[in-house]
Amino acid sequence: MAGPLNSDTLDTLFFKARTHNAWQAREVSDELLMQLYEMLRMGPTAMNALPGRFYFIKSPEAKERLRPALSEGNIEKTMQAPVTVIVATDIRFFEHLGELFPAYDARPMYQANPDKAWEAAYRNATLQGGYLILAARALGLDAGPMSGFDNARVDAEFFPDGRFRSNFLVNLGYGDAAGLYPRGPRLVFEQACGIL
Repeated sequence: MAGPLNSDTLDTLFFKARTHNAWQAREVSDELLMQLYEMLRMGPTAMNALPGRFYFIKSPEAKERLRPALSEGNIEKTMQAPVTVIVATDIRFFEHLGELFPAYDARPMYQANPDKAWEAAYRNATLQGGYLILAARALGLDAGPMSGFDNARVDAEFFPDGRFRSNFLVNLGYGDAAGLYPRGPRLVFEQACGIL
């Protein structure tokens, strides 16, 4: 693997990246969303299970379907964002393991234990949601990840068969810096880390 990324790239991904709450009126193309997925799917997950599912809500009709599930403080920024991604988890992800993880047959381990399957699926789909944010930034998009919505309502509206469960939402587009809040403080190494 190559050496460390340059400082401009690190700024784009981490140090100068912000959670956006206001958006420019610029479209995000379907092709760019496909490119984003091509990047995020390459991030590692346990047994290459890839349990994350990503629903890109773009159309006014789909946004209106999402609106009733949003907390009051998230409605305006979500309606304004060019795209809102529902980051969801496939609770039957193990049905794809034969293709994705041919090393051995891991499907029975998860199929016979729904709690274990959910734990693995939720953890790894959440990880993939993080990859989505980094991939978006790498492609020149801004992201606004958020909770603040009714998961059960989103699931009933968008995933009525119960196979997928929403985890969190990410607004995507080209951010308007006028809507940024001051950057919050971060814990320092000694508060958050240990070396044993």
